[in-house]
Amino acid sequence: MEPHIYFDEVNERQGVFHRRTFLIGGVLGIAGMALTGRLLQLQVAEAARYQTMASQNQFRFRLIPPPRGRILDRNGVAIASNRPDFRLLVRRDEVDDAEGLIDQISLLVPVTPARRKQVLRDLEITPRAVPVAVANDLTWGEFTRVNARLPELPGVTADMGESRVYPFGGAFAHVIGYVSKVSQPDLDRAKKATPDGQIDPLLLHPGFRIGKSGVEQSLDAELRGRPGGQKIEVDSVGRVIREDPAGDRKPVAGSDVVLTLDADVQNRALEVFGEDSGAAVVIDIHTGDLLCLVSAPSFDPNRFVSGVAEAEYRALHDYDHQPLLDKSISALYPPGSTFKTMTAMAALQSGLVSQHDRIQCSGQFFFGGRYFHCWKAHGHGSVDMAEAIKSSCDVYFYQMALRIGPDRIAEVADAFGLGHTFDIGIQGQRKGTVPSTAWKKRVNAKNPANQTWFAGESLSYGIGQGALQVNALQLAVMTARLANGRKALLPRLIKSVGGVERPRGDQFGDLPFPQDRINIVRSAMASVANDVGGTAFKVSQLNLGDIKMAGKTGSAQMHGYGNTGSGAKERDTTHLPWRLRDHGLFVAFAPYDDPRYAISVILEHGLHGTNAAPKAVEIMKVALLKDPDMRQRIERPLPEDRSAPGTDGTETDDSVADPSETPVPPPPQPPVMGRPTPAGARR
Repeated sequence: MEPHIYFDEVNERQGVFHRRTFLIGGVLGIAGMALTGRLLQLQVAEAARYQTMASQNQFRFRLIPPPRGRILDRNGVAIASNRPDFRLLVRRDEVDDAEGLIDQISLLVPVTPARRKQVLRDLEITPRAVPVAVANDLTWGEFTRVNARLPELPGVTADMGESRVYPFGGAFAHVIGYVSKVSQPDLDRAKKATPDGQIDPLLLHPGFRIGKSGVEQSLDAELRGRPGGQKIEVDSVGRVIREDPAGDRKPVAGSDVVLTLDADVQNRALEVFGEDSGAAVVIDIHTGDLLCLVSAPSFDPNRFVSGVAEAEYRALHDYDHQPLLDKSISALYPPGSTFKTMTAMAALQSGLVSQHDRIQCSGQFFFGGRYFHCWKAHGHGSVDMAEAIKSSCDVYFYQMALRIGPDRIAEVADAFGLGHTFDIGIQGQRKGTVPSTAWKKRVNAKNPANQTWFAGESLSYGIGQGALQVNALQLAVMTARLANGRKALLPRLIKSVGGVERPRGDQFGDLPFPQDRINIVRSAMASVANDVGGTAFKVSQLNLGDIKMAGKTGSAQMHGYGNTGSGAKERDTTHLPWRLRDHGLFVAFAPYDDPRYAISVILEHGLHGTNAAPKAVEIMKVALLKDPDMRQRIERPLPEDRSAPGTDGTETDDSVADPSETPVPPPPQPPVMGRPTPAGARR
């Protein structure tokens, strides 16, 4: 037999090779197909998406803050507007040596050590893509000088934006407030206000300012507007190559806000206070519009826009006249004798007292083992209600308050707006206190021994002292409702937002009092300012033709006067330090025969209401002279006096003036008599 040779090992190797070839080929085929499919997806199906992403890497939008809406007075005068602001911005992601860059910038524009420290801190905490302001409010010369050197300053941009400006300085500071740089607490609040916790990029822009107080804060969203964007082309590292104006998005300006205030009345109010401290409020009796809401002394809100220095802020904060406090709505005072109008209304409403009931005033009233003094040491004699209001007799109102009790007084005070806050569009109002038996139980819930209302408390309450506390706005509302006689007017400060009118203050409820009772109090207030025996006769003359004012003076004590029989000297606080002197108050309306405007003036530590009245006169004059109807009446000639010397004094038919030129006669006046204040309030 012939031998056979078998190549089993070779055949096995070939089989393994073929199997591996098929396996690898299959894997490579599958991988090739997947790669082809992915390429098709990227280059065909998602081509538009990646083209957009590439464009976004190539083009960016610089955020442009919108112009902030203006704030205007009732006549269209701008009381908050915007001005050009030249500034330098630095982007952290384009700067390697921040300190060296600031050194270079300081050679071109002033950079104080404090500012340098602030910029370095901002560069550390601000997101890298957000620019930081190095210098603001550059002059045109500084701005052009920096522009010429920009190629040598990497990461620096010379920018022209807008800055808030307040043309009237402190006159409107407390009402419209101010804007300032966004703080970390502002960012935290904004983050909590959004569902996803994202912060509006506008808040991070170095040129953006947020409302911090007043109207600027309460209507910040409406005033803010919508931001725009500037389209720019950048290289791979984010440096700007060119701008693309065709792709810019224009910002939308914020809404204009129109207030009911009058710039002339507001300015005059701040002027008449001078260095004194206090507040003044003027209300249109027909509409409830606030023409004046001033607090003195004031501050310049322009100083806060770019950031006020700590030393300057500390000086404002520590000054005893408190210029940062809005005394028109946030400060509380006893109303003193101005409140006697409320006690009188409560007495008439109770049915327990007639306007003709007479009280004997000897200068003091002994009750509960002590003397309650009248401001007039020797008393006013026998007085009825009208005489007691005119002479501000304390003894009369002590006894009226005892007769009717605190709850009736509180009910009337509540109806006239005391103890209320009003929706005028700004924050900071304090409600004050209108005490009653229920109030005393509530505030002393943990001390049952003090829950009882004692009769002696009613005496102080009746003359506007004790626990009673109000603000200047509430006093003005009280006076406006008295003057209107029918409507429970609500004050209005915001007239319109973005052209949309807000409701007027006379579109609400009516007063729950008969007109004849209101007329009794109004007529007595006319006597206060126009009868020789009135407490404000010498200091409340308008000298505007036949237009007269009706008012009520008041003083509010700041400490106890003692309890001796001759308390007049003890009640004189002229010799005491300023902060211990009595407050002076005055409320009024004019014309008293056809009311149009009401006013309240509080003169902090001003001693007497007779010191506050002249300020009210000057403010009221401006309001009247700016009113076309009032001005026409002022300029109208008075009727000719036909009974001049040399005539027989008799009247004939042709001596009667034209009815259209005859002034409206004043309301009937009550009989004349005395004046008032005591262990609590004064004239």
